[in-house]
Amino acid sequence: MNDSALLTETPHLPPLSLGPVEIGFPVVQAALSGYSDWPMRVIARRAGASYTLCEVMLDQFLLAVKQRNKTRHFLHISDEEHPVGGQLMGAEPEQFAAGALRLVEAGFDVIDINFGCPVKKVLGRCRGGFHLSQPEVALEIVRRTRDIVPDPIPITVKMRRGIDDSEQSRDNFFTIIDGAFDAGVAAVTVHGRTVEQRYKGPSRWSFLKEVKQHVGDRTILGSGDLFTADDCLRMMRETGIDGVTVARGAIGNPWIFAQARALSQGLELPAPPTVLEQRAVMESHYDLMQQMYGDRAPMLMRKFAIKYSASHPEFDALKVAFSRLKSAEEFVAVLDQYYQQDRPGRYPPSTVHATQQEC
Repeated sequence: MNDSALLTETPHLPPLSLGPVEIGFPVVQAALSGYSDWPMRVIARRAGASYTLCEVMLDQFLLAVKQRNKTRHFLHISDEEHPVGGQLMGAEPEQFAAGALRLVEAGFDVIDINFGCPVKKVLGRCRGGFHLSQPEVALEIVRRTRDIVPDPIPITVKMRRGIDDSEQSRDNFFTIIDGAFDAGVAAVTVHGRTVEQRYKGPSRWSFLKEVKQHVGDRTILGSGDLFTADDCLRMMRETGIDGVTVARGAIGNPWIFAQARALSQGLELPAPPTVLEQRAVMESHYDLMQQMYGDRAPMLMRKFAIKYSASHPEFDALKVAFSRLKSAEEFVAVLDQYYQQDRPGRYPPSTVHATQQEC
């Protein structure tokens, strides 16, 4: 069933659009540094995500990168994943805009500006969340990017609720979000934590409600503490925002998108995928990894396999087995040992996502 059919049945969840780009069901996959590469995005789309974002890229890197085997995955897009967004991070407005144009040339349908990453080395280089402390530079980046990117390509912005909880930080946030919309951005994603918080403590959903009331009919997406399908719908219901971007909750759990669709239609939460259903998706994910990375696929698959294991009834033992994965043969051996017979799966506990980082 396609997005439009699903949304006809759920009038309380209007279809999401980013400017002229129609997304559909408003639960999408966020950009995840080190994770949301082409294989993960494709798996998410096949599992029901209506839109995905690539892992964040540096403007300097984009302007220098060549299409070699070791780097081609950064700009790789396939027909089945459109619409797809490219997320960009940088420090200097002119260079940032040039990097955005490179993403357009690579075929991304939306350009997402990262003003939210809280990683220390990013902040130390005046990138990501650092821009929330300097509204003038942040808005110059937005304006230059909007000027250079062709009009049909939407520009979006990812922000946290501020550097910290000071009044100055709050003022900076609203200066940037108002200025960004005035400059022509199509939507803003707001993460309910501060940069200073990083990933500690709860995401403040009440702030998302305040932001949505402030901007009116402009498009706001929410982020932070979305680990279940119910979380996704509850955030929209409690805050009035237009959509959500699932980050850590989607790693090794692409089923969250179909589960959210079912709940949005008033259906019961689907049962977690069975062991054999899990195996089928993992094998598809690994096949995509091999296409993209060749001999590096087993080592790169390991971090995903560990997350997939959270849905298995023997999670603890399976996690250890996958953490030792070094070859394709070992991957198949673990599947044959733990995924040979069908059994009920389980919903991943939220705690297994606590160490993962979202930019």
